[in-house]
Amino acid sequence: MQPTRNMTVGQTTAILISTIIGVGILRLPLASVEQAETGAPLLTLLFTVTAFVGMWGIAKLGSLFPDETFVEYSERIIGKWLGRLYTFIIIAFFTLLTGFAAREFGAVVVTSVLQRTPIEVTVIVMLLMAAVFTRGDMNSFTYIHSFYLPIILVPLLIIVLVSLKDANPLYLQPVLGNGFKMITGIPQGAALFQGAFILAILIPFMQKPKKAFKASFWGVAISGCFFIMIVVSTLALFGTEEIKTIMWPTLEIARATSFPGNTLQRLDVIFLAIWVTAVFTTIFSNYMLTIQALKQFLRLQDHKMLTLFLLPIIFLIAMLPGETIEMYRYIKIAGTYGLILTFAFPFLLLIVAKIRKWQKKKKNEKGARK
Repeated sequence: MQPTRNMTVGQTTAILISTIIGVGILRLPLASVEQAETGAPLLTLLFTVTAFVGMWGIAKLGSLFPDETFVEYSERIIGKWLGRLYTFIIIAFFTLLTGFAAREFGAVVVTSVLQRTPIEVTVIVMLLMAAVFTRGDMNSFTYIHSFYLPIILVPLLIIVLVSLKDANPLYLQPVLGNGFKMITGIPQGAALFQGAFILAILIPFMQKPKKAFKASFWGVAISGCFFIMIVVSTLALFGTEEIKTIMWPTLEIARATSFPGNTLQRLDVIFLAIWVTAVFTTIFSNYMLTIQALKQFLRLQDHKMLTLFLLPIIFLIAMLPGETIEMYRYIKIAGTYGLILTFAFPFLLLIVAKIRKWQKKKKNEKGARK
């Protein structure tokens, strides 16, 4: 059945932004400083550009096959069995990613707010919410993201900008940080954008599939600018050495910041409420991507039966890491190697598709001359 094309470029952009900005923003300044020292903002810019390149490949494939998702055109390009293997690995990867995101959410909430609440409770509540909302269609999915995006972006931007009143510009020097060594941190940073792979299932629902790159450009650009602002404000407020001692530096920004006149002194409470919303939209997108890919992989007409089927699997994955440090080690490994699946492999598919298209054109020209 042909999907209904009613998703605008703006709505697609909103989905990408609210998917990218999620659980990872709390630890972003620490990861960037560990890799680049005072060059953390420059490193953030570099991995944002890397994400641009990766998203170009996905958008280009979508423009070549505007009526198909990656599940369908991967089988067309590299054959049925290789295509199905790629789809299965993507499903497994995003199942893993969803579980780790839920576990990270649970760790932060239990550590910062609900100290007496078992982590299993916070994780299962978030996953249940995602499972229930995932039962809806793509229209509901689009409206939910479009509704929550300003609720996420506007308050977070205000908090980050207010924190700059106490910034020390000396903490941002030297701009180049540790020089070329920062390049090793690009894969880990680019992994923050992997949720944007959801574009590969959104394109068939877009009114103008040819403008998929425009949506991906603005989605990555706005998210990347937001990441740079977070890194700059955190670095200017705390400095590199203090950041290295903080588990979640972005949360500390909210705790250390207050509005002029002390009208609001506990911004961390507001920040956590907004952050929970951002985490939900990210997990929601990853869950939807996994469900939609699995539905097409199994050749089903409806995806509702799959939402609760995946829930216990994702929950078990979320509970797999024993400690928070172990969890972040798993997230780093999965995110880094996952770039091969989400950014590198689509380029390979694009190259093969172009070669096949060129060969078909040559064959047609040869037949016409005969």
